[in-house]
Amino acid sequence: MAKSIEAAARRKARVRRAIKARAYGKPRLSVHRTSMQIYCQIIDDAEGRTIASASSLEKANRESLKSGATVEAAQTIGKQIAERAIAAGIREVVFDRGSYMYHGRVKALAEGAREAGLKV
Repeated sequence: MAKSIEAAARRKARVRRAIKARAYGKPRLSVHRTSMQIYCQIIDDAEGRTIASASSLEKANRESLKSGATVEAAQTIGKQIAERAIAAGIREVVFDRGSYMYHGRVKALAEGAREAGLKV
């Protein structure tokens, strides 16, 4: 168990290091997923604040989505975060997948954000 936690921490650090090297002051779209839900937030690292966030646990999403653990739910959350970011004046972000592989729900969230007009 400890080895898998350490491996995830190394992957996460490696991804963050690469993001900071190519971010050029852009905010990052950070994704967190669990077995039942998916969460994302746009973070401005220069100021250390969250600009926008969306998750499958929000009341409107709980009522409209069958489950927060599906690709369709992730795509919906991606569209929501893009709409909220555009409303806040953010058009371009760098994608922070954390320690997760870029496929399935993580990929669907990024594609949903792109469809809604956010440059990821």
